[in-house]
Amino acid sequence: MPKRALYEKRPYLLASIAAAVAYYLLRDGPTPGLYLSFVKGTAVAMLAIYAMLRHRSRDAQWLAGVMAIAALADVIFEFDEFSGGLLYFVSLLMALALFLRNLREQPSSSQKAAATALLLTTPLISWLLSQELSVALYGLALGGMAGSAWVSRFSRYHVGLGAVLFVASDFLVVAQMHVLPPASPAEWFSWPLYYCGQFLICTGVIQTLRRDHQA
Repeated sequence: MPKRALYEKRPYLLASIAAAVAYYLLRDGPTPGLYLSFVKGTAVAMLAIYAMLRHRSRDAQWLAGVMAIAALADVIFEFDEFSGGLLYFVSLLMALALFLRNLREQPSSSQKAAATALLLTTPLISWLLSQELSVALYGLALGGMAGSAWVSRFSRYHVGLGAVLFVASDFLVVAQMHVLPPASPAEWFSWPLYYCGQFLICTGVIQTLRRDHQA
């Protein structure tokens, strides 16, 4: 079984990383936008396939759905920011539902405080950066996802950290769209933060689910 997992499933992680790096390197090159958007979407789509194949539980399949919708959003956002943002919003609500189903039984006071801070400050900062209600609403879903991830039973060093990186990435995207100049260096950090966040969330959840199965 370990050999089968290595040769048939883990290569999807390698393909995901390769696509993420390729998109980062090609984004300012001559590659046509349509092709580049599919390279971008492939990075998280491979995470969806990894989650679907790596574990057969309902939570793993739900996670695969979260990643699949996020991957579609990655592609659509390049051409239609509103439609792409709506798909991201759906993926955040699905991730929120996953984490709420897997809350830690007795989170510490500091964990609760961090989750509350993520829930409240994320929409506030989103509003301050954009002055748009729709962005603040998106920020509420984002903060809810990150806060619930932090107090979930999944590893905070994987899933919790990944959710925080996701939040940081979206702050940069919103700032780039509303506050910062087009050539701001922030655009060089938003994709790595976003991808690393999704990678940590996906692998962290699967790691816990597999550990539960082996217990």
